Amino acid sequence: MTNRPTAVSTAGTTRVTTPLTVGVEEEFLLLDPATGGSLPVADRVLAALPGPARQQSRQEFRHSMVEMVTPVCTDLGELRDHLVALRRSAADAARTAGANLVAVGATPVREPHRTVPDEPRYHAMSRRFGPVAHDPAVCGCHVHVGLPDRELAVQVCNHLRPWLPIVQAITVNSPLHDGYDTGHASWRSMQLERWPSIGPTPYFTSAADYDATVAALVDAGIMLDSAMVYWYARPSTSYPTVEIRVGDVCPRVDDTVLVAALVRALVATTADDVRAGVAAPRLRGCLVAAAHWRAAHHGLDGDLIDLRAGGARPAWHLVEELVAAVTPALVRHDDLSYVLEQLARLRRDGTGAARQRRIMAATGGDVRAVLDHLTAQTVDC
Repeated sequence: MTNRPTAVSTAGTTRVTTPLTVGVEEEFLLLDPATGGSLPVADRVLAALPGPARQQSRQEFRHSMVEMVTPVCTDLGELRDHLVALRRSAADAARTAGANLVAVGATPVREPHRTVPDEPRYHAMSRRFGPVAHDPAVCGCHVHVGLPDRELAVQVCNHLRPWLPIVQAITVNSPLHDGYDTGHASWRSMQLERWPSIGPTPYFTSAADYDATVAALVDAGIMLDSAMVYWYARPSTSYPTVEIRVGDVCPRVDDTVLVAALVRALVATTADDVRAGVAAPRLRGCLVAAAHWRAAHHGLDGDLIDLRAGGARPAWHLVEELVAAVTPALVRHDDLSYVLEQLARLRRDGTGAARQRRIMAATGGDVRAVLDHLTAQTVDC
């Protein structure tokens, strides 16, 4: 998931002009159409996928989950086509196993079967982390942006820290747990806080500093290995990319493509800042964590914490400032009109969490109606 960038210099500043590559990993739940409970049929679903889709699938940490991975893309239209095809293939395969494929961030009703798949790594995680490893399944959307210079990737992660709570707020799509509204727009985010290696990315002075810190955490038993770095932004362990993994899986394909476009533009913008010698803000970890907590709780309905200026401000004001900051990168990638169109839709229709809550309110708390809506949205392309 990388490319060879072309750089130009203007007024002493180096700016990359070649479009950055982008790829997306989406995790989905397999739910019982009648009860909404999770079904442990992932093996059957993966086996039923057609050849190309099977090659783009992965086994996940729960028997009730599947993950679909797009190829490397440079164009949003190309990315969207892959997402549509993968979702439809996975939904068809799920139906053959008696399940619905549902794009929702956390288990909405219940998950009776919480054993991990029979893989040595998963068994090791189960032994190390105990009940935490057996929480109900959660599903995320991970965006990879091509950035083969690892030193640059670490610095970009520093620059992304004030912006990622806004991205998180855009993606909230898991208000339900055990059949009830939790009061949090992203219960997935709250649930994941129990893991010791998940959360906001710390500030690192260099790639060497990053590697030394990860090694120390592995030595301390916090992680099994470096692949268990689940921070919200990280240099990928598998690809020459920056991986952003802060968001819930999105209900609609266009929600996912919007997030991918904004993330790519953020990476391109902050990479330009690093090359220009702009220092990343040294934010207190507790404030960054607080900003993410508020994003997960409120989504875009209310105020978010402005980590650049301080204080709480209306969420949509911060979204507008994010777009303004990355507009040159959106223009370079020919993504601006699409992003503005999708943000207008999001502002009109609300986040995934807001849409679920509207259905709950209109139906007197009918979770089945919510899940039917989410099932349709997952493949409504």
